[in-house]
This record gives sequence, C-alpha cells and structure tokens, in this order.
Amino acid sequence: MVVEAIPKFVGFLYGLGMIGIIAYLWYSGRWRDIIGKVILLISTVLGFLIFAPVMPYQFEQLILQNEQALGGPLIGAVIGLSILFILTLVFGRFFCGYLCPVGAVQEIAYLAPLKNIQIHQKQVFMTIRAIFTITFLILVFFLSISILSIFGIRDFFYLVPTLGSVLFLLLLVVATIFYRPFCRLACPVGLILSLAASKSLFKVRRTSACINCRKCEKVCPVDEAKRDDMKAECYLCGRCMEVCPTEGAERYERMHIHEK
Repeated sequence: MVVEAIPKFVGFLYGLGMIGIIAYLWYSGRWRDIIGKVILLISTVLGFLIFAPVMPYQFEQLILQNEQALGGPLIGAVIGLSILFILTLVFGRFFCGYLCPVGAVQEIAYLAPLKNIQIHQKQVFMTIRAIFTITFLILVFFLSISILSIFGIRDFFYLVPTLGSVLFLLLLVVATIFYRPFCRLACPVGLILSLAASKSLFKVRRTSACINCRKCEKVCPVDEAKRDDMKAECYLCGRCMEVCPTEGAERYERMHIHEK
C-alpha cells in the first residue's frame, strides 16, 4: 500500500508542523478529544500510505547510514531529529503522542472497549527501555544488525505478511489493554524524547484549584499525573484533564524556572 513516489520527508514535515498546531490548541483551550482522534487516524494512514514519519525505523536507518531507506540525505535526517528534540524540549511529547504512526496505531488500539491493565511501575519500564536501547545501539553501531526489524514495523505498514509483522500485530493486541507496549518498553527514540520531555517548557500541571481527588492519577496510563512527576513519559493523551472534576485544576501551560 505504501506509495514510494511520495517522498518520506513529506510525512516528517507533517509531524514537525503539527507539533506547533497541537500545542497551540492545547494552550488556547481549543483542543477537543475528537481532534486528537482525527490526528491519530491521519498519522496512522500516513504510516500505511508513505511509511512516515515512523521515527523508530528511520532513526535506526540513520545510524546504519542507509539513505535509501531514509528517503533523503543523512544530514537532513540529523537536522530533522534535532528539530524534533528541540520541539519536544519546548512543547512535550506531542510527536510520540499523536504523530508517529507507531505510537498512533497503539493509541487507537488502546481505545478498544476492554478492561485496561495499569501497572504503576514507571521506573521499571523506563529501565527496560534503557537496557533495550543500549543493546540496540551496540548491535547497530558495531554489528550493523537491524534489531527493530524483529518487531516488523516496516513489514506491518507495508502490509507484508512476515513473522515480524505478526509480532507487531500481537503487540497491538497487547496495546488494547496495556498502554503503548512498544513505546514504553522498546522505542529508542522514545527514550531520547523522554529526556527532552522531562525538561520541557510546557507541561500539563496541577494548579491551585486542584482538590487532590487523585482521579487524574488513577486514570493516567503511564503514572505521570502526580503533582511532582517530571512528565518524561507523558504522551499528552489528555485523560487526566478529562476526568478532572474541577475546572482549571489541570492545565497545559508554561513551567516557570523555579518550578522545574
């Protein structure tokens, strides 16, 4: 289904441009749940249509210096990834949350009307992903082994029936009850962007209107809704704001230096 004639950079420009638009909608209070679902759908369609912006795969190809798979020069990919890091450092993980097709398709799977499993072991998941990322870097840098091919990301979006695409499909089945298993346990780009998000200028935060009912903490699928959480793993899904019973108690706003 992937249309090779469409340059991959079109998808990446979509991803970078949409971060600012989504951030504006959040900050201005114009964001609606239906907007998020539409963007998730568009991002997923782009994954199947042009296989972009699929950052985990493209990041791996950048390290492998595979310009053909990247669909452009290496320096362009380096610049694009740097811009993405900076935008995440400012606005948070909107790219992971809504614009990467790998994350978008998992988010859509989690919307299935099934009983969700929430395990509040954020540090454990982050440690597992860190170990995976170190292994990933060693295998790619020193052995040129494409470890992410095991997950069949490319085969899945290309609609190629392989063991890898079946594995990714099984991950999506898991994602119907457990939030974003690939993003939280394996994605090396997710690890990089989580570092930026932990220091991001804009975050969802509690205000003085908060009544400490803790409903946000119970609904947060990544255990990032507590008052002092760094929001490194926050995908800006908006669930905390949806369940908040007090208007203005949860806001996406600029963090002041003394609050960081």
